[in-house]
Amino acid sequence: MSTTSCSEPNLLKTDLFTAGEDGYILYRNPCLGVNGNGVIHVFCEARKEGPSSDWAESALVMRRSLDNGVTWEPKVTLSHNPSGPTHNAVAIPDKDEPAVLHVLYGHDYNRVFYIKTADDGASFSEPIDITYVFERFRSEYDWKVIATGIGHGIQLEPSGRLLVPVWLSLGVYGGRHRPSVVSVIYSDDGGLTWNRGEILSDYIVNPSETQAVQLADGSVLLNIRNESPLRRRAYAISKDGVRRWSEPQFDSGLYEPICCGSIVRYTLGRRDGKDRILFCNPDPPEKLPERADSIKNRHHLTVKLSYDECRTWSVSKVLEEGISGYSDLAVGRDQTILCAYNRGTSNGHPFFKKHVCVARFNLEWLTDGRDRLRDN
Repeated sequence: MSTTSCSEPNLLKTDLFTAGEDGYILYRNPCLGVNGNGVIHVFCEARKEGPSSDWAESALVMRRSLDNGVTWEPKVTLSHNPSGPTHNAVAIPDKDEPAVLHVLYGHDYNRVFYIKTADDGASFSEPIDITYVFERFRSEYDWKVIATGIGHGIQLEPSGRLLVPVWLSLGVYGGRHRPSVVSVIYSDDGGLTWNRGEILSDYIVNPSETQAVQLADGSVLLNIRNESPLRRRAYAISKDGVRRWSEPQFDSGLYEPICCGSIVRYTLGRRDGKDRILFCNPDPPEKLPERADSIKNRHHLTVKLSYDECRTWSVSKVLEEGISGYSDLAVGRDQTILCAYNRGTSNGHPFFKKHVCVARFNLEWLTDGRDRLRDN
């Protein structure tokens, strides 16, 4: 594989969704999917006027770009739930079919659906209810709330397995999202049927929104939001991404503001000459005390880079100094790095995000020119 990158640092931000547009009070929780043809899809939750919470009436909306994020097509609505939330979109590009993107999302935190596009996002299949796979957790964990991701899932190499981190809650307190556990669901037949993985140990406090990355040795690492007092991201590793998860540990190099974070492989050493993995979440220079309102820590959205398979994070650069929040990373076909995230506020409160923005930047911008892609 030959990879190229601009010789000069490059950063471009584009606001795709703005609070108040089309009767939606908020656009939140973005998800990025870049298929094999390089078509960029940005999904997010569009929340209606009314209760400004995770349980408000909402829709799953999408915009796509056919020219690597330079221009964007108008918004389309993929699902609308008049009785409550449409939430937690997860997108998975298919390595074997470049026009395909697999998408999962939820309704009411008790149902999950699967849809698929086979034409670069121009159309999607009818939704299939796959809540049955979550019912297989009940004998072990009698959940009241379920959700996928949030953000992108992954397809494992060389098996082609589609893998989606999930979290389940007993719905007792904390907005019905707590207490909680984390696991995965997976498909070995291209999304036709889904199976459950093992639930991770409950060693950490209220694990929830999780993303996965496949390591160079083929194993899978889960990067896990949690509410443990240490205030560090948690991680666990499995050889096949399904079972025998390691005891969750805390990553001393990744701060946990109690917010969604995103992780994605940028390059693979045996293919691209160097191992690189990217991570993004809010990482404010001055952290609030442990019991402070965690949402006030959601600023200074920061991108980090690891050269040693998530053991250390040697590069760190702020992408958005002001109010930010949930984010999702992806890599374009030309090695452009993409980050979809919430930024700004519509009324002064950090919960009421003003925009869903997409940032496009290259490795030179992230590393201040100290690391360059090379032809192999």
